[in-house]
Amino acid sequence: MEKTSKLKVCLVGSSGGHLTHLYMLKPFWQDKERFWVTFDKEDARSLLKGEKMYPCYYPSNRSIKALIINTWKALKIIPKEKPDLIISSGAAPAIPFFYIGKLFGAKTIYIEVFDRIDAPTIAGKICYPVADRFIVEWEEMKKVYPKAINLGSIF
Repeated sequence: MEKTSKLKVCLVGSSGGHLTHLYMLKPFWQDKERFWVTFDKEDARSLLKGEKMYPCYYPSNRSIKALIINTWKALKIIPKEKPDLIISSGAAPAIPFFYIGKLFGAKTIYIEVFDRIDAPTIAGKICYPVADRFIVEWEEMKKVYPKAINLGSIF
Protein backbone atom coordinates (compact mmCIF):
# COMPACT_ATOMS: atom_id res chain seq x y z
CA MET A 1 0.00 0.00 0.00
CA GLU A 2 1.35 3.42 -0.95
CA LYS A 3 1.75 5.89 1.89
CA THR A 4 0.80 9.45 1.12
CA SER A 5 1.65 12.35 3.36
CA LYS A 6 -0.23 15.57 3.26
CA LEU A 7 1.41 18.90 3.95
CA LYS A 8 0.17 20.54 7.16
CA VAL A 9 0.30 24.33 7.09
CA CYS A 10 0.22 26.94 9.85
CA LEU A 11 -0.83 30.40 8.68
CA VAL A 12 0.10 32.99 11.29
CA GLY A 13 -0.38 36.72 11.31
CA SER A 14 -2.11 39.73 12.77
CA SER A 15 -5.72 40.29 11.82
CA GLY A 16 -6.61 42.96 9.29
CA GLY A 17 -4.36 43.38 6.26
CA HIS A 18 -1.87 40.68 7.25
CA LEU A 19 -4.65 38.12 7.58
CA THR A 20 -6.19 39.26 4.29
CA HIS A 21 -2.79 38.80 2.64
CA LEU A 22 -2.61 35.20 3.89
CA TYR A 23 -6.20 34.50 2.93
CA MET A 24 -5.42 35.55 -0.65
CA LEU A 25 -3.15 32.50 -0.83
CA LYS A 26 -6.27 30.32 -0.77
CA PRO A 27 -5.44 28.59 -4.09
CA PHE A 28 -2.33 27.23 -2.30
CA TRP A 29 -3.76 26.29 1.11
CA GLN A 30 -7.35 25.32 0.35
CA ASP A 31 -6.59 21.63 -0.28
CA LYS A 32 -4.14 21.27 2.62
CA GLU A 33 -4.59 20.45 6.27
CA ARG A 34 -4.16 23.80 7.98
CA PHE A 35 -4.67 25.93 11.03
CA TRP A 36 -4.52 29.64 11.66
CA VAL A 37 -2.98 31.72 14.43
CA THR A 38 -4.29 35.27 14.60
CA PHE A 39 -6.00 37.80 16.81
CA ASP A 40 -9.43 36.85 18.14
CA LYS A 41 -11.14 39.82 16.54
CA GLU A 42 -14.35 40.13 14.55
CA ASP A 43 -12.68 40.33 11.13
CA ALA A 44 -10.66 37.17 11.80
CA ARG A 45 -13.65 35.24 13.20
CA SER A 46 -15.73 36.24 10.19
CA LEU A 47 -13.10 35.50 7.54
CA LEU A 48 -12.01 32.21 9.13
CA LYS A 49 -15.45 30.84 10.00
CA GLY A 50 -15.22 27.05 9.85
CA GLU A 51 -11.40 27.08 9.93
CA LYS A 52 -9.28 25.82 12.83
CA MET A 53 -8.02 28.97 14.54
CA TYR A 54 -5.88 29.57 17.60
CA PRO A 55 -6.07 33.06 19.11
CA CYS A 56 -2.83 34.86 19.88
CA TYR A 57 -2.30 37.77 22.21
CA TYR A 58 -2.72 41.37 21.07
CA PRO A 59 -1.85 44.20 20.86
CA SER A 60 1.48 42.73 19.91
CA ASN A 61 3.55 45.37 18.11
CA ARG A 62 6.60 46.44 20.09
CA SER A 63 5.30 44.60 23.15
CA ILE A 64 7.60 42.39 25.22
CA LYS A 65 4.54 41.13 27.14
CA ALA A 66 2.89 40.00 23.88
CA LEU A 67 6.13 38.37 22.69
CA ILE A 68 6.36 36.35 25.91
CA ILE A 69 2.69 35.31 25.84
CA ASN A 70 2.79 34.42 22.13
CA THR A 71 6.03 32.49 22.59
CA TRP A 72 4.28 30.47 25.29
CA LYS A 73 1.36 29.91 22.89
CA ALA A 74 3.76 28.80 20.14
CA LEU A 75 5.39 26.36 22.57
CA LYS A 76 1.98 24.80 23.18
CA ILE A 77 0.51 24.92 19.65
CA ILE A 78 3.50 23.89 17.48
CA PRO A 79 4.23 20.55 19.24
CA LYS A 80 0.49 19.75 19.31
CA GLU A 81 -0.21 20.55 15.64
CA LYS A 82 3.20 19.62 14.16
CA PRO A 83 3.02 21.81 11.02
CA ASP A 84 5.33 21.01 8.12
CA LEU A 85 5.18 24.61 6.91
CA ILE A 86 4.58 27.96 8.60
CA ILE A 87 3.60 30.91 6.42
CA SER A 88 3.30 34.51 7.57
CA SER A 89 3.02 38.00 6.20
CA GLY A 90 3.58 39.49 9.66
CA ALA A 91 3.37 41.13 11.94
CA ALA A 92 4.60 40.41 15.50
CA PRO A 93 2.87 37.02 16.05
CA ALA A 94 5.01 35.56 13.27
CA ILE A 95 8.20 35.92 15.28
CA PRO A 96 7.71 33.31 18.03
CA PHE A 97 5.97 30.91 15.66
CA PHE A 98 8.85 31.04 13.17
CA TYR A 99 11.53 30.47 15.79
CA ILE A 100 9.66 27.78 17.75
CA GLY A 101 8.54 26.19 14.48
CA LYS A 102 12.15 25.91 13.31
CA LEU A 103 13.05 24.13 16.57
CA PHE A 104 10.38 21.54 15.74
CA GLY A 105 11.52 21.09 12.13
CA ALA A 106 8.97 23.21 10.27
CA LYS A 107 9.87 25.02 7.08
CA THR A 108 9.05 28.73 7.04
CA ILE A 109 7.94 31.19 4.39
CA TYR A 110 7.69 34.88 5.15
CA ILE A 111 5.96 37.29 2.79
CA GLU A 112 6.96 40.92 3.34
CA VAL A 113 3.90 43.15 3.08
CA PHE A 114 2.97 44.91 -0.14
CA ASP A 115 3.18 48.44 1.23
CA ARG A 116 6.88 48.09 2.02
CA ILE A 117 8.71 49.09 -1.13
CA ASP A 118 12.23 49.84 0.10
CA ALA A 119 12.27 49.54 3.92
CA PRO A 120 11.85 46.43 6.08
CA THR A 121 9.25 45.75 8.74
CA ILE A 122 10.42 44.84 12.23
CA ALA A 123 8.87 41.37 11.97
CA GLY A 124 10.42 40.87 8.54
CA LYS A 125 13.90 41.75 9.82
CA ILE A 126 13.55 39.37 12.77
CA CYS A 127 12.08 36.47 10.75
CA TYR A 128 14.50 36.83 7.81
CA PRO A 129 17.34 34.80 9.41
CA VAL A 130 15.12 31.73 9.97
CA ALA A 131 12.93 31.96 6.87
CA ASP A 132 13.49 29.13 4.41
CA ARG A 133 11.94 31.34 1.75
CA PHE A 134 11.55 35.08 2.05
CA ILE A 135 9.22 36.63 -0.48
CA VAL A 136 9.04 40.30 -1.42
CA GLU A 137 6.61 42.03 -3.74
CA TRP A 138 8.92 44.77 -5.01
CA GLU A 139 12.32 44.41 -6.71
CA GLU A 140 13.67 47.27 -4.55
CA MET A 141 13.22 45.09 -1.46
CA LYS A 142 15.95 42.73 -2.67
CA LYS A 143 18.43 45.44 -1.63
CA VAL A 144 17.07 45.09 1.90
CA TYR A 145 16.73 41.28 1.83
CA PRO A 146 19.40 39.92 -0.56
CA LYS A 147 18.19 36.29 -0.37
CA ALA A 148 14.57 37.25 -1.05
CA ILE A 149 12.52 36.08 -4.00
CA ASN A 150 10.44 38.72 -5.77
CA LEU A 151 7.16 37.17 -6.84
CA GLY A 152 5.43 40.46 -7.50
CA SER A 153 2.12 41.50 -6.00
CA ILE A 154 -0.20 39.03 -4.34
CA PHE A 155 -3.00 41.63 -4.47
